[in-house]
Amino acid sequence: MAQTEMIAPPGAGEDWTIPQDWAAYTVQDHAMWDRLFARQTQMLAGRAVPEFLEGLDILRMTRPGIPDFAELSDRLTQRTGWQVVAVPGLVPDRLFFEHLANRRFVAGRFIRKPEQIDYLEEPDVFHDVFGHVPLLANPVFADYMQAYGQGGLRAHALGSIERLARLYWYTVEFGLIRQDDGLKLYGAGIVSSHGESEFALDDPSPNRLGFDLQRLMRTRYRIDDYQQSYFVIDSFEQLLRMTAETDFAPLYAQLDGLPDLDTDTILPTDRVFTRGSQAYANKKKEEDAL
Repeated sequence: MAQTEMIAPPGAGEDWTIPQDWAAYTVQDHAMWDRLFARQTQMLAGRAVPEFLEGLDILRMTRPGIPDFAELSDRLTQRTGWQVVAVPGLVPDRLFFEHLANRRFVAGRFIRKPEQIDYLEEPDVFHDVFGHVPLLANPVFADYMQAYGQGGLRAHALGSIERLARLYWYTVEFGLIRQDDGLKLYGAGIVSSHGESEFALDDPSPNRLGFDLQRLMRTRYRIDDYQQSYFVIDSFEQLLRMTAETDFAPLYAQLDGLPDLDTDTILPTDRVFTRGSQAYANKKKEEDAL
């Protein structure tokens, strides 16, 4: 949830946080959360990484209604030292990274309307809290998110945010993980989306490729539709290790000398889990051309 503008909106603090104002949610707001929660948890059984489903239980997110950030933060802090803070929308890049580096996850407080149930342009409280927060109860993933925030501050100083944003996109938002019983979902953009929860694992259209840090950071991504390629990690430990142990400054310099890769590219060096047909993306292109 980052942007470039640095002027805080009215009512927000210098760090762009605002009160959640949980008491202002209506019966309809809570009903929308419950509807989305029931639909997604049914879809994700056996599909999401176990650590995500465990996080829902650990944080008592199975209770009806939109979670109260104060109560949620109390449980999360006891578990991994993280807390959830409300913001009015997208926050500036530097502040976003500062929040993550200090174990604060920023979340929008509004809930989508019924006509937006399957798509909305700006992340709402369901995407931010249901999608992101359960894995923050996992100590390894919680450490990865903090390491990413610390790396983001360095990337901001080096003018390399776009490269690092791709790491966030293809892991935190749209990541897959390989486990003994097959590929599982963990990215928040997938687990909070009914359609992409099915598409990312089952559809023959997208590529599913092994995680490689440099290759991933060369790859463009889609913000307007399902992904054409997903990257598969072997473990959260791998993700944390690669982020914490890599010197990103020379990596950014190296990447500046290499061309970007299209979202559907497969390289000869890729570890390919699925060579996608790209049928879905090609059909959308044909429809848009009409």
